[in-house]
Amino acid sequence: MSLRRFVLHFVVLLAVVAMVTAGFWQLHRLDERQHRNAVISDRSEQPSIGLESLIHVGQPLADARNLEYRRVSAVGMFEPEGEVLIRNRTYQSSPGYWVLTPLRLASGALVAVNRGWVPFGVGSGGDRAAYAPPAQTTTVKGLLRATVTASGLQQPDPAAGVLVEMARPDLARLAVQLDGDLLPAYIQMTSQMPAAELDLPLLVAEPELDEGSHLTYAVQWFLFASVAAVGYPLILRRLGRPN
Repeated sequence: MSLRRFVLHFVVLLAVVAMVTAGFWQLHRLDERQHRNAVISDRSEQPSIGLESLIHVGQPLADARNLEYRRVSAVGMFEPEGEVLIRNRTYQSSPGYWVLTPLRLASGALVAVNRGWVPFGVGSGGDRAAYAPPAQTTTVKGLLRATVTASGLQQPDPAAGVLVEMARPDLARLAVQLDGDLLPAYIQMTSQMPAAELDLPLLVAEPELDEGSHLTYAVQWFLFASVAAVGYPLILRRLGRPN
């Protein structure tokens, strides 16, 4: 066998292995997505519970993560002076921010509430009165969500100073600039009472429970691998080349 033929066979074999690997990777992602959906369904279908009956100040972040997606309610006063915008959030493909506002509970503890989304032009240097929270005692209902921190090559938010924007809802960083103890999870608001008088912010949609396109992609990769594995020898035979 000539070196040229050997290299060609090796490249085709490598391509088949890569495509099969990609197919199994998509199946792995599908399994992860199905597990996530099952967790969200199981937790979000449980009855709503008072926030401080479920989580408290000083509770480990791991415990908070195990309670993520539970439906909770909380009563308190919003403190807009502690509000931060979470940048690079989209709504129907439009850029904007999440509005994360501290809610002071009767116990004195604070919980961060994701009140919803505002467009980029409103959040960036805009008038905060356009999406101000109620000024009276408010009952908030929503999903409990875990803190998000920088990972991999992501850059954390600056450790010093008072931030008006953050890259992600990093509760440990937010707590640095708040006057009070912050609970180790935040609420993704689904409703409030009294109801909002303003059009903004728009509520963030609850997590979708679809399985994505992972199965379709897996089937495609396996089909590509099959075509290469079967078609290549047939082409060689038709051209009269020994396999």
